[in-house]
Amino acid sequence: MSNLIMFYGTECVHCHHMMPLIEKLEKEMKVKVKKIEIWHDSKNREIYDKSNTSLRCTGVPFFYNAKSGKGICGGVPYSELKAWAQGK
Repeated sequence: MSNLIMFYGTECVHCHHMMPLIEKLEKEMKVKVKKIEIWHDSKNREIYDKSNTSLRCTGVPFFYNAKSGKGICGGVPYSELKAWAQGK
């Protein structure tokens, strides 16, 4: 399992705006970001809740780096997304 996770909602406009940046990140850094849908899957929502203890994001997208323990709430610029993936 990838240590980089994006929690998203199927109909979430903000999540859809972040998908091209995730694809760019995966290609550029040669990493895989696991995408977990939480709006229509209660088991995935439980994973979100367990991963979202320090930031307490209230929605999606929520990005979690399981290796560094760092997370990002909401849409962000590519530079911030890349730093998150690097564990910074």
